[in-house]
Amino acid sequence: MEWKEYLADTNGKLATFRTEHSGAVKGFLELYQGTMQDGALSAKVKELMSLSIGIHSRCNDCIAYHTRTALRAGATSEEVVEAIGVAVMMGGGPVYMYAAHAMEALEEFSA
Repeated sequence: MEWKEYLADTNGKLATFRTEHSGAVKGFLELYQGTMQDGALSAKVKELMSLSIGIHSRCNDCIAYHTRTALRAGATSEEVVEAIGVAVMMGGGPVYMYAAHAMEALEEFSA
């Protein structure tokens, strides 16, 4: 999968939703921004947690977005791999299969 292209396509499709249901999107973005800023946990840690949950939820869009944002927040490849490991530990075999997606996204977004 081309993860950068995949994420760009998702963002494009969500543009229509943002226009047609701006109130819901505004509320969600406020929740996201209020939650993901540095606090007792750093934004980087929160993005790694979000990545693990996205993998556990088998959400390719979440994998793409949170891999990219974790790296942008300063996560190292090693930290991302450990977050992937936590997801697998919590989710077992089905999540293990999605670890491959996350590793592929990490490779592309790290380049």
